[in-house]
Amino acid sequence: MRIVVALGGNALLERNQTPNASTQIANVHSAAIQLAALAEHHELVITHGNGPQIGVLALQSANDERLTTPYPFDTLGAQTQGMIGYWLLQAMQNALPGRHVASMINQTLVLAGDPALTDPTKFIGEVYSKDQAQTLAAQYGWTVKPDGDYYRRVIGSPTPQRVIETRLIRTLLQTGAIVICAGGGGIPVIRNHTGKLQGIEAVIDKDLTAAVLAEHLEADALLILTDTNGVYTDYNTPQQQHISRATPTTLRKLNLPSGSMGPKVEAACRFVELTGDTAAIGPLHHAADILNGTTGTIITPTGTYPHNTQSSPEPVDDRLKRA
Repeated sequence: MRIVVALGGNALLERNQTPNASTQIANVHSAAIQLAALAEHHELVITHGNGPQIGVLALQSANDERLTTPYPFDTLGAQTQGMIGYWLLQAMQNALPGRHVASMINQTLVLAGDPALTDPTKFIGEVYSKDQAQTLAAQYGWTVKPDGDYYRRVIGSPTPQRVIETRLIRTLLQTGAIVICAGGGGIPVIRNHTGKLQGIEAVIDKDLTAAVLAEHLEADALLILTDTNGVYTDYNTPQQQHISRATPTTLRKLNLPSGSMGPKVEAACRFVELTGDTAAIGPLHHAADILNGTTGTIITPTGTYPHNTQSSPEPVDDRLKRA
């Protein structure tokens, strides 16, 4: 199978972990063990988030007195691609000696008139208390919004249209290489009035970019790996129920948070609807189990997963009707 894996930025730097390089490198090496198990049997494309990491770099840039203006977000996105891509590259090479691994800097095309550019929703950086977030917002001119029990900075997140280097990624896959690409959703670029590519001040949702890339690469599966066991109804309440199988139609009926699970579900649904193939959302450290059908939330056109040899759980549509 050809599999596109979207690796969450928070899976590389967990909530409340100190954003030291050593902490993230240890997390990356742990992730590589899981990804290597997939790569031994499948063609693998790895994308990754950069929300926590780009927030750290943005704060450093804003505090650098030598700069007349902070580095723009397209440039910061490129920096995170290089940093996290290097960590993943080395970890995958160590996990699979002799296997070719390529780590790429990628641009993702967005539309200049995308309304999301004026309505920031994408979380970046670390979590803060409400008082801390309001202080930082006043100091740096940030927009901050609630993220669970905490607050985080948000910026504009336009819809990805295409990864510019898709053909090159396909060529690398045909050589048998594992490809690490489109980190942080890719560097956001537009076509300017002369038809040339130009970076813009934004961050693209990496899951939506992964879905677009998986579609254009004709992937057989899209795996969105994070720090939770998948999608839940009534999440974080006594009534929460895990959804193990679902259709796009079912998941679209759920009112999921736009800053966290919402984009993951949207990306998975988009891929399944456009291709008729399989998408899944689940825990990073059980990636192989997701393909085996024993964990995570698996989304297919019919709500069933043929690779699962166990009896299927009750369809989520029936549970939602009773709720």
